[in-house]
Amino acid sequence: MKMTAPLMVTLLAAIGLALPSGLLAAESCVGCHAEKTPAAVAQWRQSAHGKAGIGCESCHGSDHDRILKGEAKVDLTRCAPCHPKATKEHQASRHGLGLHTGWGCTRNLPDRKKDECRFCHRQGDEAPSTLVQCARFLKQSSEMAHVGCNSCHMVEGSCDSCHSKHSTDLAIARDPASCAKCHMGPDHPQWEMWQTSEHGILNKSAGRKLGPDCQSCHMPAGTHNVSSGITMNSGGVPYPAGQRAKARDEMVKICSGCHAPSFARRELEQGDAVRSQSLAILKEAEETILDLNTLGLLDPMPDHRPPHPLSGFQLVTDAQMLYEDTSHIERLFFKMKKYDYAKTVKGAYHQNPAYAHWYGNAELKMDLIDIKSEARRLKERKKAEPGQAGIEEELRSLKGRFERGALSAGDYAKEKARLLDRGN
Repeated sequence: MKMTAPLMVTLLAAIGLALPSGLLAAESCVGCHAEKTPAAVAQWRQSAHGKAGIGCESCHGSDHDRILKGEAKVDLTRCAPCHPKATKEHQASRHGLGLHTGWGCTRNLPDRKKDECRFCHRQGDEAPSTLVQCARFLKQSSEMAHVGCNSCHMVEGSCDSCHSKHSTDLAIARDPASCAKCHMGPDHPQWEMWQTSEHGILNKSAGRKLGPDCQSCHMPAGTHNVSSGITMNSGGVPYPAGQRAKARDEMVKICSGCHAPSFARRELEQGDAVRSQSLAILKEAEETILDLNTLGLLDPMPDHRPPHPLSGFQLVTDAQMLYEDTSHIERLFFKMKKYDYAKTVKGAYHQNPAYAHWYGNAELKMDLIDIKSEARRLKERKKAEPGQAGIEEELRSLKGRFERGALSAGDYAKEKARLLDRGN
């Protein structure tokens, strides 16, 4: 006869034996929660935790008032003591930086919540555990920050981002749909790319043995380090050569489970080439905007708009750039960098021709056309104003390019001499 937890409690009590502490704690909760949250109790009873006698208090603690207030979070610190290997792998991966890359210090916000401090500070420790900030997060309302940002970025400290809360059925975490909750949309549509790639189509028609899924390539052998084999940061910028070479060897090894190593390396190197070409297009657009800023032609200029949460009244074109409180040309650049560059590069690495070309590369190049056209319009508008000194403007633009490293000292001197000769 299969012995249920309640029956075990009754029998052990009847013969005077001590109850396992976890099971005893669990039963003190189950009596009430079987009525109030029956689904959670049913899931726990069928889980590995329930069958091993790991009770509610082991994860939730015993302070019922804090639990009801939502203050007793079941986060990674609760899971780590029993799952040290998975925790170490997770923390070494990009998922281990998920919260910090999507967060920002809220101490100066009028509607800040005090419990947010715990994401970057340990209890009683003023030194932050990370200096990473996210300007876009800081511009959102608290509701949007929770729903639209933290729902995904909590993956750093919340195991139930991928696993369920009370069930321990690994089929849930092994389902690629669990990745789609976050890895989809205009800025990183890996889910859509995989679904419509040859890998995804084979997976749907013939299963994992013929068509690999997210976990096959990014969590081989069940590792929680989802960053194995990744050669660039989340913004698509390549890692240093040594780190990149090591990661490439890791990915070739993963691909070699189905493909010849030489074939895998060639395919990945094609992705590298697409990345380099795309980055050059992106840099050309960025240089156009930096030049307009030097000339004072952005509309509005950074000092005539609400301050950037991290940089104040400075132009920002890096990973902290905003999609609000900017000029129109910066809005075009945001789409180019955050959406179209990412689709081009990640589409290439995920072997999806439509995302690499039409959704990515074509849009990237048309973005550059739009940005250059807008730059010409702004410059022509300035020329139409009375008292415009053309040579002085060109010299200022030239100096700005030199100071940003876009021109060598030799080229700067040559172009400067040419402009001065023209002005004489």
